Amino acid sequence: MKKIIPILLLCCISIILVASCKKKDKDLSGVDVHEEENVIPFDSTQIAGFFTKYPDFKAFQPEIKELYKKHDYHYIWYDRGGLIEFAEALYDKVNQIKSEGVQSQLPYKQQINDIFYEAKEKGGPDLTSELLISSMYFFYAKNVLEGLDPKESKETGWYLPREKVSYVTYLDTLMKDPNLLKKHDSELLPLYYDLKKGLQKYTEIEEKGGWGTIEMEAGVKSLKPGDSSKTIAEVRKRLFISGDLSKDSGNSQYDDELLQALMSYKKRNSREMDNLITPDLIKHLNVPVQERIKAIVVNMERCRWISTDLTKGGEYIAVNIPSYRMRYFKDNKMRLESNVVVGKEMNKTIVFSGQMSYLVFSPYWNIPKSIIEKEIKPGMAKDKKYLANHNMEWNNGRVRQKPGNKNSLGLVKFMFPNSNNIYLHDSPAKSLFNKENRAFSHGCVRVQKARDLAVAILEDDKNWTPQKIDKAMHAGKENSYTLKKKIPVYIAYFTAFADENGMIGFFDDVYNRDARLASLLYKS
Repeated sequence: MKKIIPILLLCCISIILVASCKKKDKDLSGVDVHEEENVIPFDSTQIAGFFTKYPDFKAFQPEIKELYKKHDYHYIWYDRGGLIEFAEALYDKVNQIKSEGVQSQLPYKQQINDIFYEAKEKGGPDLTSELLISSMYFFYAKNVLEGLDPKESKETGWYLPREKVSYVTYLDTLMKDPNLLKKHDSELLPLYYDLKKGLQKYTEIEEKGGWGTIEMEAGVKSLKPGDSSKTIAEVRKRLFISGDLSKDSGNSQYDDELLQALMSYKKRNSREMDNLITPDLIKHLNVPVQERIKAIVVNMERCRWISTDLTKGGEYIAVNIPSYRMRYFKDNKMRLESNVVVGKEMNKTIVFSGQMSYLVFSPYWNIPKSIIEKEIKPGMAKDKKYLANHNMEWNNGRVRQKPGNKNSLGLVKFMFPNSNNIYLHDSPAKSLFNKENRAFSHGCVRVQKARDLAVAILEDDKNWTPQKIDKAMHAGKENSYTLKKKIPVYIAYFTAFADENGMIGFFDDVYNRDARLASLLYKS
């Protein structure tokens, strides 16, 4: 798959995704970009010399050779009338590449500028100019559409499969329909374009001076509705700058207007949904706008790694680790959203995808060997009744926990077999779902609305009514059901995400992955 989710995937995964023309990697080998009478051939032996003179483009040499071999070694960007209009459109795109969150600088920018500044004065095509424009195209495709090399993305903990795309073929697609280059939603995930708008907004905030630091008065642990404070006036101003308030009244009293804005802010940023202004909230509000911009750039890059074919079947589950959210989509519409608990730092939930194939009602928990060694055996050494007290038993040399309300997997689990032994499941520890930081598990994803998820998944199966599901969950006897159609599950890692209104939320970097990715993006 190409560039996940979320949604996380996060949070992935909110994720309402569309199909992309780029992914329809059709064979367009017969497509010619010019009318036959306008074709201008050139000597193919001259290509190698270009990369000696312009070594910064040498990484594109194999693809450029493929491109011109495919087109029988004739000019692509020029016809007998001069530089074609599509070349100008591409040049304009590259000149706006900072708006795409791309930090790399186009090599030989002045030489490329001269091509377009002097195009009207030049009488005919020039092979160096031709190859510079082709190199500019691959620079754009690699940086805006593809992103980092898959080996580097894996170094950041991203194990969702990435789709291999031929940008030689894609160029034929663009030239056949140049308007595709202008469309804002044809190449990458919709989330990418929401983040792009967010990047523009936060860049404008930075250019205006950003926002100041909010100070919590000494000795004040929290502020509630009705309180008056200088801090409240500063919070109000901050929420106005970020767009949560339509105006800044300057009022220092915590009124209903501020409460509504704070609730919106907290929901979007996955903060604890109380009505308090706390030091922790102030800390979140005080993150400099420059850091928010960097977070947006980092997550735009992650969007490049996810295929827009993700929603091809219309039904899927997206989990975004940093926001602690799961969303279930059917017919490409969100049917259910739930808080989740993910793996703690020592037992990170893996970023990957799988195919949910069956559900297990009233499940046993077959305890992993690592947990037996680290937790169960020490517990047994201290308490001879440890197993009985925790509803556990030996089974073929392993320890398992019996079905029931106290089972660590809760009353239902959702299985998508994988080498990491990760799955979704219910949990008896309901209080954890209300916490702001929800990284507590051994790697699996605990779902607050597990029962509702089971009902939603089996909605079209007349044999599984909500009543039957409830009975199976409380039967005290394990019962598995194989789904008639497998459901894709995407577990992603997005620390910046757009809500249904396009407003950007920022989540804690629970596994400290943003800095590593940022260092790769900003290295040049």
